[in-house]
Amino acid sequence: MKKFLLCLLALSVLLSLTMASFAAADDAEEEDEENYETGDASLDDPRNQDGIGEQELLVVSFGTSFNDSRRLTIGAIEGSLAESFPDWSVRRGFTSQIIIDHVLSRDGVAIDNVSEALNRAADNGVKTLVVQPTHLMDGFEYNDLVDELAGFADAFEAIAVGEPLLSSEEDFAAVAEAIVQATAEYDDGETAICFMGHGTEAESNGVYAKMQQVLSEAGYDNYFIGTVEAEPSVEDLLAAVQAGDYKRVVLRPLMIVAGDHANNDMAGDEEDSWKSVFESAGYEVECVLSGLGELEAIRDLFVQHAQAAMDSLK
Repeated sequence: MKKFLLCLLALSVLLSLTMASFAAADDAEEEDEENYETGDASLDDPRNQDGIGEQELLVVSFGTSFNDSRRLTIGAIEGSLAESFPDWSVRRGFTSQIIIDHVLSRDGVAIDNVSEALNRAADNGVKTLVVQPTHLMDGFEYNDLVDELAGFADAFEAIAVGEPLLSSEEDFAAVAEAIVQATAEYDDGETAICFMGHGTEAESNGVYAKMQQVLSEAGYDNYFIGTVEAEPSVEDLLAAVQAGDYKRVVLRPLMIVAGDHANNDMAGDEEDSWKSVFESAGYEVECVLSGLGELEAIRDLFVQHAQAAMDSLK
């Protein structure tokens, strides 16, 4: 009996040590995940104030936990809209609850999800609501937003939704020109300029092939468009670049923000990052961590789309 109790005690100690090791490993993993600096969250305006008034322009984004990029992209888009429409109260809503929870836990900054933003508008007596998404395309996220707005149709006297960034031939031409101008300094004949899109399983994934076509037809043969989660893949881009006579590769996100995908999947040091893939193929690689929202021409397009939504209510 005594031996049994000693064995049981030893087993209990071993189990406690094992659990402690697991806990330490979890803590270490969590520290690793936060072992980077994303900027000062207090510099960004979450735009979740009450006292809205009768006209609200709700800007809906997927969101990002990278504070500087959030301020320089989503925040800049919201700022351009507020400047262009001074009679409207500009507010923010994010569709990613994971990002909202992470920013709140890490930085103590509360950002409304779409439901919270819509309820805030209704509670504040908003009569006319225009929603301008910062989505790139008419995909799952955009359609989910439209469906959610349908449930609030009776909460406002008038409601309209602006189109995503790439919605017309003119949009594609404007975005193509914007990204070419933003990377003109690298266009030396020896550099392949590659943009990373997100990618989607929806039919709207075709916008990436469309953008490639627009660039190619405009004579920008050294510009390449790929995605991180769909087609064209990084392997497709590598094959296309290798078919040319390039010495260097510039990588830049074709996303509104330069968040997790840009910092890790594109510019990270893991062997499967775009940076590593091109470096392993022998190219000199430069990563530009700048989201589309930093470009004035992109912000101007969102202003135009919001104006069209407002005009539809007249």
